[in-house]
Amino acid sequence: MRPSDPWGRLKVLKNRHNGSYTWQVIAGSATLGLVVAAGAVLAAGPWDNGQRKAERALAVTADRTGGAHHGRPTPDGPRPAPSAPAVLPALGTTTHDAPRDAAALRDTLAPLIGAPELGDKVAASVIDTATGKQLYGTGATAPMTPASTIKIATTAAALSVLGPDHRIATTAALSPDARTLTLVGGGDPTLSKAALRSMAADAAKALREDGEDGEDGEDPAGSVRLTYDTSRYTGPVLHPISPNENIAPVTALMVNEGRLNDTDRGPAKRTDDPAGDAARAFAAQLKKAGVKVTGTPREARPADGARTVATHHSAPLAALVERTLTNSDNDIAEALARQTAIAKGESADFAGARRAVTNELKKLGVPVTGAHLVDGSGLDRAGRVTPALLTALLARAADPDRPGLRPVLTGLPIAGFSGTLDDRYRDGSDGTGLIRAKTGTLSRVNSLAGTVVDPRGRLLAFAFLASGSRSATEAEPALDALATALARPVAE
Repeated sequence: MRPSDPWGRLKVLKNRHNGSYTWQVIAGSATLGLVVAAGAVLAAGPWDNGQRKAERALAVTADRTGGAHHGRPTPDGPRPAPSAPAVLPALGTTTHDAPRDAAALRDTLAPLIGAPELGDKVAASVIDTATGKQLYGTGATAPMTPASTIKIATTAAALSVLGPDHRIATTAALSPDARTLTLVGGGDPTLSKAALRSMAADAAKALREDGEDGEDGEDPAGSVRLTYDTSRYTGPVLHPISPNENIAPVTALMVNEGRLNDTDRGPAKRTDDPAGDAARAFAAQLKKAGVKVTGTPREARPADGARTVATHHSAPLAALVERTLTNSDNDIAEALARQTAIAKGESADFAGARRAVTNELKKLGVPVTGAHLVDGSGLDRAGRVTPALLTALLARAADPDRPGLRPVLTGLPIAGFSGTLDDRYRDGSDGTGLIRAKTGTLSRVNSLAGTVVDPRGRLLAFAFLASGSRSATEAEPALDALATALARPVAE
């Protein structure tokens, strides 16, 4: 017998009649196997790409099965991770119990859905993603103002049309006479100064190559006029709520979402001329690269016959979607809506984006009756969706046959850990780490839509939309209580 160890080396049992030696080898192999298995478990979870995976049972249980107390935390220090069950089953396995009883769930949620903190109108939908069966619903087909939960629809449509690997290109085109360079916006709101620096270096190299073929004594890098092109997007650049620190003018060319500080999320003062600022920043980088830029950058399309001399590609669409959902990024959301419109042959404006996203949702087979998608970000109060639409989209994203939609789930903020849920589900909440959900907040409008693995191991999708609340500080804990109830065992 020649058993192999986990590293592929062969061990020979020299004395097959030596029972003691054989027992030692077997015991050693078993121990090594346990170590390797434990290492595999630790490597696999419960974290995935910096985000915690959904767990089957409550993180905090009466019978502690893991974790340790490391003393009283300091105010600025990290909070201790909750204990979790010793074994966390994988989603999609056949070991799941039967779906939970809908009547029992209704009895649990009924008093919570009526919390006065939620305002005068609340609509909800809870479904089992594996079966599509609605476990709980009240006003599930009632159109409501979604606020930022509309980003679930925006990102799902973009992924469905473009695919998770799609990247948005920003280019620089040089005229045939090498006298005019045009910075062409592709619609990437995350374009950075570092990207412009790299593009400037590539453009300077191309200009030097052209200059080397010119007359003796010429500056190899030469001089150029700089123009910039924003024609990829059409229609009004201002969102209906603009000017506003939550969103920049929607143009096909901007740097760092038009922010006037170094932040990459949350409200910030925005420039009123994102494209012009981007062009001027590019001109500065060209000068550093040895290119003389004459005059002031002006808006114009590339000359006929212009060739591309520099290109920058955005992060993959999957990463942009995750950033959109985790940080509730309005600028990226509006960009994704327009990218969807362009791909579907619609005008790249608010109206075209609305048509494109709505038509793609129809193709995904989700209920769009009553939906009115006026923007991609949810900042416009005129937008309407139903809770049933949101839960259906989350179920599509969880479908094993639709892996391209998975970033809709992986981008959802994690309760108590990331994004817009980072500061919620505190003080030992049963939902901490177990709930992934997109938040939504406007004046007197609050919403929460996402997923949770219930105590039976079933992945549930939920959407709670409320209007008429007095304040977000009162409504948000009430919404969190609804989602947390889905993670708790229900007496049946």
